[in-house]
Amino acid sequence: MTLSITLTISIVVFLHTSPHISALCRNFCNNIPINYPFGIDDGCGAAQFRHMLNCSAADLFFLTPSGSYKIQTIDYSKRNVVVFDPSMSTCSILQPHHDFAMTEIQSATIPPSPDTVFALMNCSIDSPVLNHYRSLCFNFSGHSCDELYAACTSFKLFHVLSNATAPPPCCFTRYDTMRFMSMDILDCSHYTSVYNVDGLAGVGPLDWMYGIKLTYNLPDLGCERCAKSGGTCGFDVETLGFACICSTTSNATRDCGNFNLSLSGYIIPNTYLELAYVVHSISNKMNVVFSS
Repeated sequence: MTLSITLTISIVVFLHTSPHISALCRNFCNNIPINYPFGIDDGCGAAQFRHMLNCSAADLFFLTPSGSYKIQTIDYSKRNVVVFDPSMSTCSILQPHHDFAMTEIQSATIPPSPDTVFALMNCSIDSPVLNHYRSLCFNFSGHSCDELYAACTSFKLFHVLSNATAPPPCCFTRYDTMRFMSMDILDCSHYTSVYNVDGLAGVGPLDWMYGIKLTYNLPDLGCERCAKSGGTCGFDVETLGFACICSTTSNATRDCGNFNLSLSGYIIPNTYLELAYVVHSISNKMNVVFSS
């Protein structure tokens, strides 16, 4: 009996102190829903997106090496996230020189969408994209980057300061250009970005959608099965393996409906009745060992 009680206490204490167990995940940041594969608490969501989001009292941010970008929307059905760089120049505001950079993991798992275009402004005539890499520049939906100089009060300043008959060179390009060449290498002083460009035919720069749309793929790790059992999809913060979070004290390897909750290599029951059964079984096995 003493052995059984000791085992019960040991298992319960171990259950509550394991570093592998995540607290239940928050599913909202202000008015933005937080669903798989994202998480704002460590161990929640998919491991590939760990530490990418930060929830403040006022906003939700996407974190990159170049800064924090306010998340405007997350569309889970279309699997895209729209972020805005507060340090980016727009048609109405001219900001200081600034780069946009992502980690290699971010570039692979949640890159800017194909219909997001970066406009490099006030470029030198020696810029690589105007010479050897001129093929990286293009027009979209019948628009050229020169329109920004004509329509935007912020970019008109470059034409005035150049004292030239024509505005300084510019370039519409993809994120990969900025990924492999910094703004200093590109020799352009400013950038802005526009998304949903395929629908901007006949629309002037003043009405473009400024920001960056990111796209992601949903890791197929069994989340649907976990969610149907009442669990929350997450991961082990040490091994980064998939975990179905069933409560603040237990994770499951697949779902919360089966008797297969795992914790540091141990099998953990779903209820205290099952816990008693496990303790009783272990006690019986140990009694057999001791008696032999």
